[in-house]
Amino acid sequence: MVPHLATALTGPLLTLEKRFLDNETAIERWLRGQWLEHSPPFYASVDLRNSGFKLAPVDTNLFPGGFNNLDPAMLPLCVQAAMSAIEKICPEAKNLLLIPENHTRNQYYLMNVARLAAILRHTGLNVRIGSLLPEISQPTPLSLPDGQTLTLEPLRRFGSTGTDGLGRRLGLASDTGFDPCAILLNNDLSAGVPPILANLHEQFVIPPLSAGWHTRRKSQHFAAYRRIAREFAALIGIDPWLIDPEFAVCGKIDFQQRAGIECLAENIDKLLHHIRVKYREYAIDATPFVVVKADAGTYGMGIMTVKDASEVRELSRRQRNKMAVVKEGLQVTEVIIQEGVPTFETVDEGVAEPVVYMIDRYVVGGFYRVHTQRGVDENLNAPGMHFKPLAFETGCTLPDTTQNPDAPPNRFYAYGVIARLALLAAACELEEYGEA
Repeated sequence: MVPHLATALTGPLLTLEKRFLDNETAIERWLRGQWLEHSPPFYASVDLRNSGFKLAPVDTNLFPGGFNNLDPAMLPLCVQAAMSAIEKICPEAKNLLLIPENHTRNQYYLMNVARLAAILRHTGLNVRIGSLLPEISQPTPLSLPDGQTLTLEPLRRFGSTGTDGLGRRLGLASDTGFDPCAILLNNDLSAGVPPILANLHEQFVIPPLSAGWHTRRKSQHFAAYRRIAREFAALIGIDPWLIDPEFAVCGKIDFQQRAGIECLAENIDKLLHHIRVKYREYAIDATPFVVVKADAGTYGMGIMTVKDASEVRELSRRQRNKMAVVKEGLQVTEVIIQEGVPTFETVDEGVAEPVVYMIDRYVVGGFYRVHTQRGVDENLNAPGMHFKPLAFETGCTLPDTTQNPDAPPNRFYAYGVIARLALLAAACELEEYGEA
């Protein structure tokens, strides 16, 4: 299943995808070389936008929460990739503790946790799920829509005591014999690191705590991506703009008090000017726009589309309140202003964007995020969205050079290349946080 591309695939994107096909060997060799120098995150998902003239990532999540949306046919690939990742981190691992988000009612998310746990169990790991919720004081089974049962268990610290008075290892209060080699976070730590997760020097915590949104910034990720995109573009001889969304940052803003609004408006003006220049260069007949969003955070909160700087100067109280707070009720003080990449892909008569999933350095599947009530220039990660698995006929890394660039395996290959560039940027980003 490949969605309809509303625009005729001609011009820049057709040339770009053909360049990917013509340079497949060089691309894969270059990526292989990059992974000799950088360690990929354990897992990640990348939101892409395909405009018909540009193919670029717009968000990279290091705690992906949609494994339940992958096509079941891709599960063997997920298991193989997970085996590779685990062998690098803890080759002798027997037990793994999975820490999810603090949800007990979001059944779609809980199905993701169940699918992720199943993938990991197929690698030979004994997987248990530990909850950060204080109300989980004993093993708590939760029934899922597909008939499965997911059991959340309370956490405990044990082992030799550190300077914080806590044991140096993390396990389960309900099973003192369960001693995990590694802790896998599927919780983005938006509200910070809970004390029970701090200073676990004797166990692997993956991804590292520094990958959480209490530390991480989207602007730092896209700065790393820009460096990767420029090197990659030079490798295959393309304009990096075709795969890289421009961005700017406003670091001191208070939407409720209207502080920093002028800084935001000025940066929007500058960015829109740059986009108009590129549109003229490529004869693109479209209205440029930018997306303003919290520089830290997820769940599609704190996001708005802007086509003219005057729009942010005239925000209503309701709009300012909506932008002021993200997940966990955290106040937004930093925003990234990102070049808007319209999407011209449609599924079931809804606007769609591909989301690519990776474990270790491998593409393991993906899906389309679809929204029937949103436009091509709007955020699709919003209430009312639904998902359609990408049915990779030959996998996301096996293009067919005998077919045209828009043939299913070839468009998926282009998705996979851009997603892996974003994954590489995330690897560089985590290295920078580690050094800091």
